[in-house]
Amino acid sequence: MTESRPAAVRVLALLLAVTALATASVEWLNWYYAEDGGYPLFVRTAWALLRSLLFLVLIFHLWRGRHGAAPFGLILAVTTLFALARLVVPRHGSPAVPGIIGFGVVTVLCLTVVLLLYRSASVQEYLSRPKLRWWISRDGLTRKEMPSRPQVPGWVLTTRVAVFSYSALMLVACVVSIGRVFEGEVTLLPVVVGWFVFALVVSYAALFLSIFLVKGKAWARWLLVLLTLLVLLMHLPLCMLMLGVDGLVRDGGPLVVAALLALWGLWRAGRNGHFTPGAAHPAEADTPTPTPTADTRH
Repeated sequence: MTESRPAAVRVLALLLAVTALATASVEWLNWYYAEDGGYPLFVRTAWALLRSLLFLVLIFHLWRGRHGAAPFGLILAVTTLFALARLVVPRHGSPAVPGIIGFGVVTVLCLTVVLLLYRSASVQEYLSRPKLRWWISRDGLTRKEMPSRPQVPGWVLTTRVAVFSYSALMLVACVVSIGRVFEGEVTLLPVVVGWFVFALVVSYAALFLSIFLVKGKAWARWLLVLLTLLVLLMHLPLCMLMLGVDGLVRDGGPLVVAALLALWGLWRAGRNGHFTPGAAHPAEADTPTPTPTADTRH
């Protein structure tokens, strides 16, 4: 059995595949034209190529009609542009012309993806439709709608995806800084190990707090704010210490953007009443409440 999908969803899936291919191509071009990249450029390029595969994961979420596809696409588009920008701009001199052209193409593709995810009525309706599951009954194998559950607000999902990216962004900078240890500065090894362990702890903390964030717990919201500030206070000085100003911009900038998106999502979710005790869920608020009518019979 095949499931009919709107034309906008099929176009968006194709556009995501083209974006993944274009991103990987620009990253390869930048590696080809780079002259002073060395080990740091190798690590960042390898991570960027792995990130391109996330567009395939986004296609899967979109094809399945999952509500989290929109915030996932937003975070992926923003971080992709920052990851690509730090590859295109060399340490010295001007960036290569093919790299600039490729970055412009990827920018247009990412903006188009975000616009379709958030502005296309067909895509929004498809992502919020009732889910179909296979059921085994006396009539055989059939597909039925699952009982509808209240959807998690989009800004909460945006925050959840943003905080999940903290650990990955820190690990990339940590791996880049290992190059100094390989060059003979063995005394920096404890700093690199501590940085690595801290990134792993942040990943588990983000996973734990995001579970209660979805449930609307106010304490999880404030703990995520504290976690975000702690990550910034640890990561940015370490980037400056281990990688210099260049590393602070290339590896600290993407994390600052992810942190701002997470804090903005928490503020918007709190403004919409997600963390208010006893507040009605948006899905329930749209349901009209029947009003008693007076019986006119005598």
